[in-house]
Amino acid sequence: MRESSPMNAGDGTYSYTKNSTVQRDGASGVKDAIKEALMENFDIEKMLGGSTIFTIADLGCSVGPNTVSAMESLLETVEHKCRQQGLEDLEFQVLFNDQIGNDFNTLFAALPQPRSYFSAAVPGSFYSRLFPCSSVHMAYSSFAIHWLSKVPEELQRKDSPAWNAGRIHYSDDSPEAVLEAYTNQFQRDMEAFFGARAQEIAPGGVMVMVVPGVPDGVVTYSGGVAFRFLEFILSDMVKEGVIEQEQVDLFNIPNVYPCVKDLRRLVERNGCFEIVKMEFGEVVVGKVEPENGIMLIRAVFEGCMANHFGAVVINQLFVRAMQHKLQFAAILNSAGIQGTAISQIMVVLKRI
Repeated sequence: MRESSPMNAGDGTYSYTKNSTVQRDGASGVKDAIKEALMENFDIEKMLGGSTIFTIADLGCSVGPNTVSAMESLLETVEHKCRQQGLEDLEFQVLFNDQIGNDFNTLFAALPQPRSYFSAAVPGSFYSRLFPCSSVHMAYSSFAIHWLSKVPEELQRKDSPAWNAGRIHYSDDSPEAVLEAYTNQFQRDMEAFFGARAQEIAPGGVMVMVVPGVPDGVVTYSGGVAFRFLEFILSDMVKEGVIEQEQVDLFNIPNVYPCVKDLRRLVERNGCFEIVKMEFGEVVVGKVEPENGIMLIRAVFEGCMANHFGAVVINQLFVRAMQHKLQFAAILNSAGIQGTAISQIMVVLKRI
């Protein structure tokens, strides 16, 4: 399975651009809390040390317009703080990072004209170094670090106790070995992530993250029932001979939904960041109808699934998903999910 799987490109019917309002509302729901944390804990004058260039990096920016509104909000806060500290004549640059295959053309077409900042694309994995040492003053990442750098290898070996046959993710009833494989991969990835950011973010700089997550002690993410829905459709396609069972057995969604306790432990293990704010919450995103939910799933996971099963098969899968949208609604209702809120963790860290 090829690991690179950006969100659906362009601005068409199935694009991330048209089907990411849940992620937008999730990030917007903590905007005021982020602003408050930054205003109280961010000393721009001390951090810049005489420099007149302020750099923000969005890690996992995707195609917009969510990143555009997020950067505008952060810049508004920074400019407010600058006025408060009597700083003038600063220039701002925003560095948009995502995988090499990301649709940067659609992103840059969405940038406001004119705008108050310089901009550039920085393609590459955020699990490795992306920027020069101490060159970033504020890093931001929203709905991105729950994507693993790769599917845990243990899930792809038939002789492994973590062989996840018939399933495409983990849940409360998953074997311990499956949960451990996902947990260990997330830990390795986060160690790499925080290690790279510790080198790139200037002392006194900050990192802001919005991460889909779960309460402490909980395993299954509320939106994870969508994976069970996809498993049901894949099972039917196997029975009809459209795909082989082994193809399903070898496929696993490379996502982990952490809790505050897990993230806190990984930040503290790195030792380079002070935790300014880290809290779990439910953010209201408005009613998401089953049809819109399926479109969201397609915009996010189609690339990942098409890399494994092929584009034709996955197009058929989502056609079937729409045909079974009432069953999807029943699955959501039985899980107590009304499609009106999203579970996430808001994090503000300060580089020591």
